[in-house]
Amino acid sequence: MPAVTVENPLTLPRVTAAAGAPQRPVLYVGTAPSGFEGEGFPVRRAFAGINYKYLDPFIMMDQMGEVDYAAGEPKGTPWHPHRGFETVTYIIDGTFVHRDSHGGGGVITDGDTQWMTAGSGLLHIETPPEELVVSGGLFHGLQLWVNLPAEDKMIAPKYQDIRGGSVKLLASEDGGALLRLIAGDVAGHTGPGATHTPITMIHASVSPGAEVTLPWRSDFNALAYGLAGHGAAGAEGRPFGEGQTVVFGDGDSLTIRAAEKQDSRSERFEVVLLGGRPIREPMQHYGPFVMNTHAELAQAFDDYQAGRLGVIPA
Repeated sequence: MPAVTVENPLTLPRVTAAAGAPQRPVLYVGTAPSGFEGEGFPVRRAFAGINYKYLDPFIMMDQMGEVDYAAGEPKGTPWHPHRGFETVTYIIDGTFVHRDSHGGGGVITDGDTQWMTAGSGLLHIETPPEELVVSGGLFHGLQLWVNLPAEDKMIAPKYQDIRGGSVKLLASEDGGALLRLIAGDVAGHTGPGATHTPITMIHASVSPGAEVTLPWRSDFNALAYGLAGHGAAGAEGRPFGEGQTVVFGDGDSLTIRAAEKQDSRSERFEVVLLGGRPIREPMQHYGPFVMNTHAELAQAFDDYQAGRLGVIPA
């Protein structure tokens, strides 16, 4: 972990916050409970127990794995519907195959991202490739759900295939942190993911003992999730690590620091940073549907049962 890297981060554009930019304080650190999804692959529910006002426009995020499958063990999800939001699947290790009823699909592997806008609704399936099922192997990734505002909930579905090589690579001022900008912008740099709801998504690898302070849009919220290793968040140095989510308060910059010694498979502190502009609309979420009202949820179920969300491709 991870697949997309560089030998010398100092060759990359470097990012730093403006001197005196107000630091975002840490409001909360929570530990993600473990569970199972789809056909039984292990997940950690990163946002469990966090008040939605701090998450908006994000709905949920699952860390899938990290798990080293034996032969015959890899699992995926069966065909299922979605409406009213976007799913972002980021694969750090391993391979996933996506197909949907709107014609989207592809294979995503180390460092790739699949961005599916469900919009008005579709059916989709995610499975490990046959060769991974036969051989087994390491699997690790994230799936993030991003809400759509009411005006966009019924837009046409869309699929984006974001290869790891297209991610914008940046570095902290001293080169101690490698930043993979998947979507949104930071310090004038823009990631390849096209978003309906304005967000920023970064995968940061912070070297042991290093610290990174990033400028952060004041109109966005700010979250950090530990993928591997441990360190601290905020100028106050609040400890957090693998499987834990940090909620930041208001400000114009945020800080992550890696502990001097790491105790995971990764040599660095691996962190996902998320920010988005809150939608601030009523949100009704049940299963695979995210709408604004109970009536819209009921309509989504009716449309699914009547076959109006798509037909499974042959």
